Amino acid sequence: MIHLDSGDDLLLVLEALSNPHRLKIIAVLSEDRQYVSELARLLGMSRPLLYLHLQKLEEANLVTSSMEILDSGKAAKFYRLIPFQFDLNEKMIHQLALTLTMPKKK
Repeated sequence: MIHLDSGDDLLLVLEALSNPHRLKIIAVLSEDRQYVSELARLLGMSRPLLYLHLQKLEEANLVTSSMEILDSGKAAKFYRLIPFQFDLNEKMIHQLALTLTMPKKK
C-alpha cells in the first residue's frame, strides 16, 4: 500500500505515473504477475528499457519483484503490482507541499 507521508513521496509516485510506458506496465500487472521476458514481449519493449521503468515503479512502491523458478528449471524475476489507491485533492497537496525537501543548489 502506498503511504504518502511527505511531499517527496507524492512527487515520487506522480513521477512514476507520469510516463505512458509505466502506465501500460501497471495495466498489464493489474491483471497478473509477469516475469520480465514475458512482460517485455507483451509490451513490445526491450528488456533494458523495461528494467529502467520497473526500477522507477519499484522506487515509488507501486510494484515489487521476486525471483522464482519456472517449470523449466530456469530462474525468472517476476513483478507484481502492489495494490494502491489514494485521493488527491488541494488540501492533501497543501499539507504534503509543506514537507517537500528542496534540492540543494550547487
